[in-house]
Amino acid sequence: MSIFSDLPSLLALHVNHIPLKQALELQAHFGSLKNTLQASQKALADTQILKPSQLARLLDKKETQQQVAQAIRWGEQENQNWLPFGSEHYPDLLQSIDDAPLLLATRGRFELLQDPQLAIVGSRHASKQGLMIAKDFAQHLSSQGLGITSGLALGIDAAAHQGGLQGMGKTIAVVATGLDRIYPAANQALGRQIAEEGVMVSEFPLGTKPLTYHFPKRNRIISGLSVGTLVVEAALKSGSLITAKTAMNQGREVFAVPGSINNPQAKGCHQLIKQGAKLVESGQDILEELSALLQHALTPQADDLFATEASPKSTDKNFSPPSSHQPAILEHIGYEPIGMDELIVLSKSPVYDIQSQLMLLELSGEVEKLSAGRWRRLN
Repeated sequence: MSIFSDLPSLLALHVNHIPLKQALELQAHFGSLKNTLQASQKALADTQILKPSQLARLLDKKETQQQVAQAIRWGEQENQNWLPFGSEHYPDLLQSIDDAPLLLATRGRFELLQDPQLAIVGSRHASKQGLMIAKDFAQHLSSQGLGITSGLALGIDAAAHQGGLQGMGKTIAVVATGLDRIYPAANQALGRQIAEEGVMVSEFPLGTKPLTYHFPKRNRIISGLSVGTLVVEAALKSGSLITAKTAMNQGREVFAVPGSINNPQAKGCHQLIKQGAKLVESGQDILEELSALLQHALTPQADDLFATEASPKSTDKNFSPPSSHQPAILEHIGYEPIGMDELIVLSKSPVYDIQSQLMLLELSGEVEKLSAGRWRRLN
């Protein structure tokens, strides 16, 4: 069964906050997501896959069905879509992180998600100079074809989006609410413009409010979509530093703009530079640092970093564990750490196939996930 034809089952898990890893476990146990939703309370509880709160919500079938129906109606509106993990349009780079979202909601030009992107983040209380720097960097990089990705927050995020809209690469806003609302209210007009000219993205169900703990989750998607992350201004205790550290853990490049030693909003950037982030003074510095990577990303080639020699993705991909005819990824994993890029080249498999297999191998205790997107064999 096509993953698209079973969107209601995916949405049923999504509205009950069941992430990809648990969805894969349920799929493997029951054979399909449809079978999972038809299973008895005892059968579901016996798997010990779901938390009691998740199980209780999933068993409230009336509420689940109402939310799923609402989500389907929302996705039928023009320029509004649901992108499931493993589907043709789900962004490859995001698919390669170890906690990729099960579903993405999008408003706008979702095809921009496959383009090379740079995340630009920073303080909500930025200086005028910081806002100008963020906008100038974004406009220059967008004019070179890079998408500008940020979180639609006040301050640096908003300036980055504004700059991105002025270039060719446009801008991607990753939000911490459902896409049936725009937060913060001060960015309503900007959000609507992004939905028209760029794309808005969320992993959260419709109706989700801007709760504090949603923002760090949102940040991993900002960095996960991007080839690198630029921090313009950030205090020592800043959500932007979370995004930067997440980018480092994902094996992505991190850049920082230096500032005055007397500016508290520059201290976070200085700390990142001490920890290995690249000090940059212009957009050209970033383009030069990423030149080899962007050459592949912007020019279709057989040895593209994020592609393989395998056939193009089909739109009919099953949301299931790898079948026996797919490459055995374990053959390519030894006792020395290996990264996702190497596995793509060695196995000649799509990212989502590799990611699914790695999750199952981790669950079975065959492999161990390390930092910076690396894996090693245990048995």
